[in-house]
Amino acid sequence: MTVDLSVTIAGVRLKNPVIAASGTFGYGEEYAGLLDVSSLGGICTKGLTLNPRKGNPGIRLHETPSGLLNSIGLENPGIPAFLEEKLPALRRLGPALIANLSGADMKEYGEGARLLDGSPVDMIELNISCPNVKAGGMAFGLEPRAAAALTRAVRGAAPHKPLLVKLSPNAPDLASVARACVNAGADGLSLVNTFKAMAIDVRLGRPVFENIGAGLSGPAIKPIALRMVWELWEALRVDPACGKGAVPIVGMGGIADTEDALEFLMAGAAAVQVGSATFAHPGAMIEIIRGIGAYMEERGMKDLEELSIR
Repeated sequence: MTVDLSVTIAGVRLKNPVIAASGTFGYGEEYAGLLDVSSLGGICTKGLTLNPRKGNPGIRLHETPSGLLNSIGLENPGIPAFLEEKLPALRRLGPALIANLSGADMKEYGEGARLLDGSPVDMIELNISCPNVKAGGMAFGLEPRAAAALTRAVRGAAPHKPLLVKLSPNAPDLASVARACVNAGADGLSLVNTFKAMAIDVRLGRPVFENIGAGLSGPAIKPIALRMVWELWEALRVDPACGKGAVPIVGMGGIADTEDALEFLMAGAAAVQVGSATFAHPGAMIEIIRGIGAYMEERGMKDLEELSIR
């Protein structure tokens, strides 16, 4: 029996629903010697800003039980350098390419979006949810009006590229932010980004990170992220402004194996992103792709739509 793992999100076809999450897969080539990168459904780039960023000083990663704290600070070469130096090789790897766009203010986001709109990336993921930068980032993703204004500006600057908006789990009313983004022009949503958290070094008697707060990812957040995907799917499918099936959701948050990915797909996600798991096990995404196919074949399922439990 042939199982069709392909999925189309905002007009972009992915050969399967497994995407390398932003900030965890570099620019693809870094993992080329460890797994068959061409087998992935998609690659989401490191967070990109218009101008180069050095990232945050001091410690950037700190392990916690069943999780990982990070405070990278969007270190990247800037969009012009990315387009010239990184994109050609990344494009040759084969999977659908999603550019994760961030910025410090509306103008920077807009100029970055304009450059990406003229590039061969397949899709833009608008990051309004990064908790590890002092300006921009999560500040746009906590309140519906701010999220809508930024989404509208990026949509206007990049009219030719499908647009995902990456939502923050730290928003007080996630559904309202999501609706605002969709009504402002988003073609889809991805969630969740990391949860704001912190750690203290008791030996030194001070916070581990210079920015105090950091982003928590990994298995510890999976049940909460899964609940948020479920609730958002429920909220949007009954929203007259969105319409059932009109807003694809890409789910993420602590996905480490096939069962985790299947839970998100059953909860309403059209695709999933895998992040922290890749650090511990570079082949995790390949195993998840194979595992989804095996699960469906065992149950006589022909395509991903049959995974839905609603």
